[in-house]
Amino acid sequence: MDKIYLDNGATTFPKPKEVPDAVYKYMTEVGANINRGGYQTAYDLEGTVFETREMLTQMFDGPDCKNVVFTENVTESINMVLKGFLHSGDHVLCSSMEHNAVMRPLVQLQEFGVTFSRIPGNKFGELDLGSIGGLIKSNTKAIVMTHASNICGTVNPLKEVGEICQKHGLKFIVDCAQTAGVLPISMKEMHIDALCFTGHKSLLGPQGIGGFILTDEMVDQVMPIITGGTGSVSHTEETPGFMPDKFEAGTMNIPGIVGLNAGLKWIEERGLQNIADHELGLTMKFIEDLKPLEDAGLVKVFGLRTKEGRVGVVSIQTLNVDCADAAFRLDFEYGIMTRVGLHCAPNAHKTLGTFPTGTIRFSFGNFNTEDDVNAAVKALEEICRE
Repeated sequence: MDKIYLDNGATTFPKPKEVPDAVYKYMTEVGANINRGGYQTAYDLEGTVFETREMLTQMFDGPDCKNVVFTENVTESINMVLKGFLHSGDHVLCSSMEHNAVMRPLVQLQEFGVTFSRIPGNKFGELDLGSIGGLIKSNTKAIVMTHASNICGTVNPLKEVGEICQKHGLKFIVDCAQTAGVLPISMKEMHIDALCFTGHKSLLGPQGIGGFILTDEMVDQVMPIITGGTGSVSHTEETPGFMPDKFEAGTMNIPGIVGLNAGLKWIEERGLQNIADHELGLTMKFIEDLKPLEDAGLVKVFGLRTKEGRVGVVSIQTLNVDCADAAFRLDFEYGIMTRVGLHCAPNAHKTLGTFPTGTIRFSFGNFNTEDDVNAAVKALEEICRE
């Protein structure tokens, strides 16, 4: 049985051939570290890492490539930024659609005197912009927000929120896990002070690589929470104050960076708009083809029904079949791989009205086709009409 992968919201698969080829070449022909070797191979590798920082800075319209910090994933990035920036007595705002990558650090920080309020959203996952002003307090320090929901794909209006942050003197911290590599992001135009990304989703890199980008002003306000060897200023036991060494301690995931480099080049060659058009075209076909099942009361689709304001993530509930059973059958009987449950975002499900049941999530990627959509809809129809 052929398999159909519709779980690109978790990690994209397959990757462009250039990505595993680049990782394999590094592992078999290079194998060195950067900042640790006084030989040409290590120097050449540093050039690849520097190029990757430059490409990320260009993609996100960031301030300076030295302000790109590599981590293991977006969760580590968010933890490093929030825990290095917030202190006892600080208050932050977040959306009601946040992933636990944001919520668990905020809940944990409550033990250290940090408080937070949620900006409400509607049943489509859309942010209530008008409520933000009333939630800002004298000790509010930042707004932290996902760019797009990992459950229903609804996109938050970053530029408008960034302007609110500018008006009130707040820092803007953004989680772009679901949008980096699909939607255009400008740190400058959106007034983003810290952008946290992961490499293994739509940036098409391997798992285990991510990062964050800080403005120059934000660099001075975030304390590093992981320190150690950097290969620089090794005559002192003090942590370097310059970027990116201030935050990059220990051996880096060079295979991940090399793979990410290849993924970024593939995206640049194909074009963000072409990628978005392809994924959203499949998304809209899926939603439209499910309408007969929805009209028959067999499934319910959550989130926006328009191409605007969303990414290629769709969640549904099967109304006469347990969602977990339906997802199991999709895989074992039809070879269709999805994700079922609460997707590490319980409050987002409460906002959408899908808690505690959860949903089956279908997320479309670069290499999916209309045939994949047809197969998924046909399988759902057979499962739901039995």
